[in-house]
Amino acid sequence: MQKIKIHFLGAAGTVTGSKYLIETPEKNILIDCGMFQGLKELREKNWEYLPIDVSTIDIVLLTHGHLDHTGYLPRLVKQGFRGKIIGTAPTLAITKIILLDSAKIHEEEAEKANEEGYSKHKPAEPFYSVQEAEVTLGFFQTNARDEWFELSKNIKYRFRYNGHIIGATFIELEIFGKTFVFSGDIGREHDLLLYPPEKPEWADYLFMESTYGNKLHPQESVSDKLVELITKTIHNRGNLIIPSFAVERLQTLMFLLWKLYDENRIPNIPIFIDSPMGNNVLSVFQNFPDWHKLPMKDFNAMNNRMNIITSYKETWETIDNPQPKVVIAGSGMVTGGRVLTYLKQMIDKTNTTVLLVGYQAEGTRGRQMLEGAHELKFFGKYYPVKAEIHHIESLSAHADQQGLLDWTSNIKNIPEETFLIHGEPTAQDALRVKLRDSYGWKVTIPKLYEIREILV
Repeated sequence: MQKIKIHFLGAAGTVTGSKYLIETPEKNILIDCGMFQGLKELREKNWEYLPIDVSTIDIVLLTHGHLDHTGYLPRLVKQGFRGKIIGTAPTLAITKIILLDSAKIHEEEAEKANEEGYSKHKPAEPFYSVQEAEVTLGFFQTNARDEWFELSKNIKYRFRYNGHIIGATFIELEIFGKTFVFSGDIGREHDLLLYPPEKPEWADYLFMESTYGNKLHPQESVSDKLVELITKTIHNRGNLIIPSFAVERLQTLMFLLWKLYDENRIPNIPIFIDSPMGNNVLSVFQNFPDWHKLPMKDFNAMNNRMNIITSYKETWETIDNPQPKVVIAGSGMVTGGRVLTYLKQMIDKTNTTVLLVGYQAEGTRGRQMLEGAHELKFFGKYYPVKAEIHHIESLSAHADQQGLLDWTSNIKNIPEETFLIHGEPTAQDALRVKLRDSYGWKVTIPKLYEIREILV
């Protein structure tokens, strides 16, 4: 018998910070390496050293490129990690974009905090620098999907297509004859840009996301909602601001708006895309056409219809432009990015509409808006919320409860244990009950920093 230790270092009892260390007699493997986002008590954990000896980790396997799965990598390297960081080619392309972009934002925010003196840290420091992000890229190594790779005599792994965002996979790890499956974030069956996720056929130990474990996505028409809000924006001579995640959500919104214009459902209202990171992600779609289902002809037409902002000067020109317009800007949960500049100027105007288009984690400005906050804090100052706030849930890139159950439906065996991760407590508990009642599975909800020993 061999002893395997699982360390739940993130996204346990919460949605962000995915990090799972599998300690084995042959290799130590970290699955994902994400940052915590949202509540202050969680964000503060980012600054703590991990409760393990980072130098003993041999390899990091990434399910996909989102910040809450990759954003801690430069800190890991800073703490002594010297192994390989492995993912599919589009995942590493996305991760590179996200790390460099977030490093730049960290540097800018630290500089701003020091200039304006609103940080309690003297001096405020970036979470990591652009230079530290660039050093991290030196550890990247690409693997193909659907191919088994040997890590040691008794350990092998493979990546399998999972929808969600371009490059995303779930990971099958075979350790001493037992199959450990890490779901990563599971995509949706009917996605505008991506193919349906593949499904695992066998899992002795299943580590499964549960973001929407207690919900079904509403059967709403996103197109009708966009037509309605754009019509109202033109009538009010206002602005429609859409905070968006730069990866996948932004491209989906661009596609939807282009289709509406192409079908004459909306007039020729200017649409501005203000997300430097989002612009870079468009090139990933261009470079990896076999990972998505958008024909290049449509992709090019969509890009040509949009006003892509490439400088901060253009951001201010767009804000000063008095004509009705649509602005899509990062970030999706209003935690940072260019959208803050727009909202700071426009959130207090009654002819501004804000459309939230995805999951809003606890502690984010997006969640505050969703829950009817009368004021928001940007860069140390409060601004009254007079804008109309709308929400579309059905654009989420995550499978809902039924989608999660469908994803598990091809598993032939009964897993020895299923661990629910990457979800808030109510969502996790609802999915735990559903899996138990549907399949009779043993389902566990691990706590943050819990360590489990498994004998194989």
